[in-house]
Amino acid sequence: MDIGSVLSKLWSTTGLVGFEAGNAIMILVGLILLYLAIFKKFEPLLLVPIGFGAILANLPFAPIMTPPSGTMPGGLVYYLHQGVEKEIFPPLIFMGVGAMTDFGPLLANPSTLLLGAAAQLGIFIAMMIAKALGFSLSQAAAIGIIGGADGPTAIYTAMKLAPELLGPIAVAAYTYMSLVPLIQPPIMKALTTEKERSTVMSELRQVSKTEKIIFPIVVTVVVSLLLPPVAPLVGMLMLGNLFRECGVVERLSKTAANEFNNILVILLGVSVGATMDARSFLRLQTIEIIALGVVAFAGGTAGGVLLGKLMYKLTGGKVNPLIGSAGVSAVPMAARVSQVVGQEANPGNFLLMHAMGPNVAGVIGTAVVAGVMLSLLL
Repeated sequence: MDIGSVLSKLWSTTGLVGFEAGNAIMILVGLILLYLAIFKKFEPLLLVPIGFGAILANLPFAPIMTPPSGTMPGGLVYYLHQGVEKEIFPPLIFMGVGAMTDFGPLLANPSTLLLGAAAQLGIFIAMMIAKALGFSLSQAAAIGIIGGADGPTAIYTAMKLAPELLGPIAVAAYTYMSLVPLIQPPIMKALTTEKERSTVMSELRQVSKTEKIIFPIVVTVVVSLLLPPVAPLVGMLMLGNLFRECGVVERLSKTAANEFNNILVILLGVSVGATMDARSFLRLQTIEIIALGVVAFAGGTAGGVLLGKLMYKLTGGKVNPLIGSAGVSAVPMAARVSQVVGQEANPGNFLLMHAMGPNVAGVIGTAVVAGVMLSLLL
């Protein structure tokens, strides 16, 4: 074989032969996600692996997502993605979330559960618009869940109702979660008065250890009996929380909240990013989903704040409406946004713990809404 034939054959095996404009665009998208994560600190724990996964997925001929064929094994990320496809990673990540979550503020003020429920309004608004745009009902429901600002729930729901839309839905969910500090404040300020934002709320009562132990058990039993499809999500969330609150398995609690959760985030992020190949991502549907994500987040924020305003009126000014925006469940970022906007109006205002009530209620609320949709559409 002469040198020309060798070079020709070598060239034909490189990814450059199959590299197209779509691949370049998606690699640029991956680089933008990395920029937002690294330099702007927008949800870096998730956007870094997702962005890098998107780059890997758009390198032609690279055995990343290749399924097994004959005697040839599948690609590395193909097997990692089974954790998403078989709905393993999202519930396990929820266990880590539960181990990091304090439901005390919700138990101290149960009325904030209503704010977490009101913030699910964005899900239904986005769902109705998606259906009007021509998406199927199952696809529209999966898109709407973006408004819950809960990545694992969005991925879990998408895999069951619209697996073909997993990439855009996951990217929209996690990207907008990272943009909560930019999206929410203008809406919060537009819907409230200076006086309402200045409202100082009374100190929360002390919640007993017994209450904190009973809560995850009761929630698991009640929600799983009423909505069996979300038992894996809610069950793992509450198991992690029980690890945290029972006080006798500190090693398990720390592992679930740290090392184990971090490993899962890496695997989930790279797997989701690897679904962003040019052929499946560069479509009009993707742009529509990204746009609907903004609508869902805005609608959820508005729903929580508006119910907060109603509670402000009904309690004679004892509830600051700003805490309603935290019901979108981006924990704890949304609660911190409530704190920041509240302190802008009144430097002596400390809303963080009050906002954590609807914030953690939103996690449960989004799972419940997902459960209702799965029960009706599967």
